[in-house]
Amino acid sequence: MSHQPVIPPSDTTGGDNSMRNYLVEEFVEDYQEGHITRREALQKLAAVFGSAAFASSFLAACAPAPTATPVPPTATKPPTTAPTATSAPSATKPPAATSAATTVATATVVATLATTPVATVNPITIRPDDPALEVKMVEFDSKGAKIMAYLAKPQGAGAFPIALICHENRGLTEHIKDVARRAAKAGYASLALDLLSQEGGTDKVGANVPGVLGNVPPQRFVDDFKAGLAFMQSQPFVAKDRVGMFGFCFGGGVTWRCATQMPELRAAIPFYGPNPPLTDVPNTKAAVLAIYGGTDTRINAGIPEIEAALKQHNKVFEKQVYDGAAHAFHNDTGANYNANAAKDAWAKTLAWLDKYVKA
Repeated sequence: MSHQPVIPPSDTTGGDNSMRNYLVEEFVEDYQEGHITRREALQKLAAVFGSAAFASSFLAACAPAPTATPVPPTATKPPTTAPTATSAPSATKPPAATSAATTVATATVVATLATTPVATVNPITIRPDDPALEVKMVEFDSKGAKIMAYLAKPQGAGAFPIALICHENRGLTEHIKDVARRAAKAGYASLALDLLSQEGGTDKVGANVPGVLGNVPPQRFVDDFKAGLAFMQSQPFVAKDRVGMFGFCFGGGVTWRCATQMPELRAAIPFYGPNPPLTDVPNTKAAVLAIYGGTDTRINAGIPEIEAALKQHNKVFEKQVYDGAAHAFHNDTGANYNANAAKDAWAKTLAWLDKYVKA
């Protein structure tokens, strides 16, 4: 990311401003790269900072991103088949051998951008009335607060493995509910939390969702997922000890944090999420599959640190980097959606959950 002024801390995050800084940097980068207008960037930054005037001066102080030189279409040859995993570049030294229980692997998956997919507003891939599923909104307590969540499960008594799902910085949208139904179709009892529940919910917060999320102590999100897991484990249709979690963007960051604080997680799949505090990495029990977009330089800058920390502490870890895919490539309602990368990443997500949670 190009130069930006220092992000002032919030007095409402409990001293942990990392997720707030992540959101600010994302909004600035989206503006610099032309994904959102200046007006949209100012609205998002004002929601975080609580001041339109400060948001304007902050954005003005951010150096514009350098103009990229267009790459001729022939510079990168698209694959002729579906994306396949290839070995990491030879410049990267492979990790030293570890115990049989540990995997530290690197893969780059080529995602062709020869045809840019057109995102559709709230496409539904699995209908809420699918006869194979049961879906509903549920509520449970988290340290005295009422938390709302979307529950999707296969029809029947179970016992089904559990999949916890964390939304992006847009809150609990119809897209995330659809993702929960996709996981349910794969055999999981899925719970997608609304992390704006304590503020009345995503729909009530509206356009200020990113601003609210940015000024909440990140630990609250982890605590809400701990409560969500306790709720799921109290249900008669689940396999209580078979738990996985995945999340996207902001939700990828929350997934990282939950992986370091929830020993019940057997698997965690953070999609292009900011790293957790590295001091918490030794506590990780989950097998982690980290998924990244190849052009997502801001998030990808953190890969070496988290990979080294996981390797140092002998954790089960793999990463998938999709060459040519951008941040948020999995969201089929967003401008960065890449169909090839999204399809392959979802298949790998289910395979990872099946291996470490369902098996």
